[in-house]
Amino acid sequence: MSDNIILETRDLTKHYGGVHALEGANFKLRDGEHIAIMGDNGAGKSTFVRQITGVEQRTRGDIIFGGKPVQFSGPLDAREAGIETVFQTLALADDLDVPDNLFLGREITKWNFLGPFRRLDYRAMREATLAGLERTAVKIPNIRNSIRNMSGGQRQCVAIARTATFHSKLTIMDEPTAALGVQETAQVENIIRTLKEAGEPLILVSHNMRQVFELVDRVVVFRRGRICADLDITKGDITGEDVVAYITGAKTQEGYEDAA
Repeated sequence: MSDNIILETRDLTKHYGGVHALEGANFKLRDGEHIAIMGDNGAGKSTFVRQITGVEQRTRGDIIFGGKPVQFSGPLDAREAGIETVFQTLALADDLDVPDNLFLGREITKWNFLGPFRRLDYRAMREATLAGLERTAVKIPNIRNSIRNMSGGQRQCVAIARTATFHSKLTIMDEPTAALGVQETAQVENIIRTLKEAGEPLILVSHNMRQVFELVDRVVVFRRGRICADLDITKGDITGEDVVAYITGAKTQEGYEDAA
């Protein structure tokens, strides 16, 4: 794993009027590292992700991505910078096929010298789609099928493959297997392992303790809008019971007493 820090937040804070949803979050993600964000409902996990991805504008604090301070005006800004996010509510167009979904809003064109009369390059988009699916080991029997006719697991895999197609610098997954069956969950988890083998950094928001301990290097725990623990689980001395204790408030890690 590299020592190169791909994402850092300093004093990241979000207030909704008098509600302090996120307070003083200091966070670092290194290149190639996989981190899980855990916490109870309302602990600040999703608020944290929304600030990073530009869905919302932060109240204060800094976000440094790729060594440079960033201020994303929206999710498209974040995506163009190299942050691909797979949200629980998949942003997929049901009536379009796999290539059209992967390239929605960033279509490949040909004959660009014709200006407004240029044409979509469907062949190039199909080839890039197949390469992205192969890169993540996603198996879609027919990429020309509309998304509407696919299972929940296949839809989730298409959303994840989109991150591979565009060689993102950072992938964020928000509860990617929450509504999936056992086989579909296993397929998504295999994709995450493939990203790990490729050295691509990942932030995984999850409630699934087994999944977290199998797939990530560190667990960052949020409680009442603050980070209360940053745990290296690769050493084998942290258990699921320890993580639950941090989530519930039975424990607070040294250095995070403000969250107590």
